[in-house]
Amino acid sequence: MTIRNRLTWLFVGLVGVILFGAIAVVYILQAHYTHTEFHQRLRDRAEVTGYVFLEQDELRAEAFREFQRRYLRTLTGEVLQIYDAQRRPRFIEEDERIRLSDRILARIVAEKEVYFDIGARQAVGIFYADNQGEYIIVAAAENKAGLARLEHLATILAAIFVGSLIVIYVAGRIFAGRALAPIAAVNDQVDRITAQDLHLRVDEGLSHERDEIARLARTFNRMLQRLEESFEGQRTFVSNASHELRTPLTATIGEIQVLLARDRDAPAYREALTSVLGELQSLKSLINNLLELNQANAGAATGDEIRLDELLWEAREAIAPDQRRRVQITMDSLPPNPDQMEIAGNRQLLGRAFTNLLDNALKYSDQEPVQVNFSFLNNHVTIRVKDHGIGISDKALPNIFQPFFRADNARGVVGHGVGLPLARRIIELHGGQLHIHSQLHKGTVAEVIF
Repeated sequence: MTIRNRLTWLFVGLVGVILFGAIAVVYILQAHYTHTEFHQRLRDRAEVTGYVFLEQDELRAEAFREFQRRYLRTLTGEVLQIYDAQRRPRFIEEDERIRLSDRILARIVAEKEVYFDIGARQAVGIFYADNQGEYIIVAAAENKAGLARLEHLATILAAIFVGSLIVIYVAGRIFAGRALAPIAAVNDQVDRITAQDLHLRVDEGLSHERDEIARLARTFNRMLQRLEESFEGQRTFVSNASHELRTPLTATIGEIQVLLARDRDAPAYREALTSVLGELQSLKSLINNLLELNQANAGAATGDEIRLDELLWEAREAIAPDQRRRVQITMDSLPPNPDQMEIAGNRQLLGRAFTNLLDNALKYSDQEPVQVNFSFLNNHVTIRVKDHGIGISDKALPNIFQPFFRADNARGVVGHGVGLPLARRIIELHGGQLHIHSQLHKGTVAEVIF
């Protein structure tokens, strides 16, 4: 079922229930009034009967009937009866006699006024006292006119209810269509956007209001922006990866072709093979970085307990000996409990992230010392790796976490542009954050927080 149909039927159901409740209240109130008004008429008949028959001692039954015919409007199936204190009939219309049980007569004496039903008739019994004694007067009749009015009212109300439901359904369809028109327009615009048209955006002013439709359009536009950036990043990644893979392969093929061009002596072959080995090692390093980046993106962190301070020293030891001495580590504000410096994760991956941060700092600091500070503040471990190298421009800084991105001033340094994105993904995988602060020609600070 479409949203339009659901909204329409929901609207019809809700309004229908309210309308039915209102109609039911109207009918119930009218029925109550009809019964109350008929009971009052019966009571009036009983009182008039008592006054005419009992107050006028000489009045006979035939005279009362003549009085009733001339001055009172007879009710349908009307019966009037009078009993004395001993519950003996004093006046009963023989042609319309109804039989009352002693229980009802006793109840009338006790309660003074009682309403009850006898077959199709409604009746009232009152206790009447005059100078001649105490009497029970019963008046009964059929309320055919009142029931007919109620039946007619029910027919009218049912017709109104059915007609109103039809009108409500049509109105609901129209209003639901108008309300959903902006959503349909958004859907049509989104449906026309393909992988080749990710630069297109949804019109945010379709509803002419700052409402949920506008929010939906903005959400779609933000999603399209992310998709466009993702596709662009993917194209850039493929282009850069192809370039990075082609460069060592091209060099290797060139060296081998030169060797095959003519015979050479052993030192020349050794030199060429050493060059080929270097290119192949560079290619292997690139492939390993890509595999580790894929492993990090897959979230492959195990549950090993890792002491971050120990892992930082291990990362320093993994650096080449001639560069290791430039890494200066200081420890500040350590926690009283060493367990507070532990996290759960993949020791190998996290160690690779620390090594990449140290390698980057060493590569771009032009033989200057790299200062590493380890501290524990506000229940968080903070590691700051600071170099005094070439720095990163403000234009390049937002792109440094894209795989294979190389800033213009870093292209002369050996590297592939994979280390920093890999380090960030590994750190985030372990619940940490990596922030880069840099000033061109002054240096860079990599801040890791766990």
